[in-house]
Amino acid sequence: MSKLDPYQHLRISLNPDGSLTRHHKLPTSAATGESPQNPSAHAVLSKDVTLNADKKTWMRIYLPAKLPSNDNSVARLPIIFFFHGGGWISTSVADTAVHESSNCISAEVPAIVVSVEFRLAPESRLPAQYDDAADAVFWVRNQAADQVAGDQWITDYGDFSRCYLYGASCGANIAFNAALRMQQAELQPLKIAGTILNQPFFGANRRTGSELNRADDQYFPLPVQDLLWELALPVGTDRDHRYCNPFAAKEKVKNVGRCLVIGYGGDPLIDRQQDFVEMLTKQGVTVEARFDDVGFHGIDMIDSKRTIAILNFIKLFV
Repeated sequence: MSKLDPYQHLRISLNPDGSLTRHHKLPTSAATGESPQNPSAHAVLSKDVTLNADKKTWMRIYLPAKLPSNDNSVARLPIIFFFHGGGWISTSVADTAVHESSNCISAEVPAIVVSVEFRLAPESRLPAQYDDAADAVFWVRNQAADQVAGDQWITDYGDFSRCYLYGASCGANIAFNAALRMQQAELQPLKIAGTILNQPFFGANRRTGSELNRADDQYFPLPVQDLLWELALPVGTDRDHRYCNPFAAKEKVKNVGRCLVIGYGGDPLIDRQQDFVEMLTKQGVTVEARFDDVGFHGIDMIDSKRTIAILNFIKLFV
């Protein structure tokens, strides 16, 4: 096992009250607002909307500035709920890298993107993040159901029959668990048309071959994964809890709907991701798997070619 200090790797320290001090601050970007001073300078407009003031959750919603049209009428756009990575403990929708990723998705698909600022662990442990995801879906549902007072971007431009849950890394875990919840929810007039899982972060007590072989991985070493689960899972549980190990509740996935799963051969999680796809397929789920032998966990955040490739996968899926 690696002797790496996961706290140092993540640039965090644990406080006596169980909270974290996060020593690494990322650059942030503001939303454009609905009516920016120079609208022609923006391919995508964005605005911040409060989700739950008590929980301090909110969303950044993205809308292409130039809307596609059919027969002289504005074509309605798919709605993509986006859940960022960050290992449960860090990152914000306002971080410049996340903001630009959402801009690209909105412009290139094109789509309305609802990027969710969910609560972070360990201050808020799982299932808080799944609750926040559900809140976001229900918020959009409520806007769509109110054609008079609902949010205009949603009511005027959203295609309620084409809603997708999309997440990266831990965000993919959130998207998957949100999809499981939505099976039992009353969503009319919305319909979840698919779930997109980009390098999903799952785990279990049993190690896979790729985890052991890449225990000292430069980007996502095993001690870091273990610490992230320790900080995120409910106190007193382990990595075989269903929030971490999707095999613990595999009987619930049969009606989860279409799934797109993306992964890379250099990711320590690759074996687990491929096992996950096999499990979904055996349960009768329609799965589109896009695995590349080359690449590492989070490569799309620094390699523009992979970013474009994933955008193309999403466009084809949506």
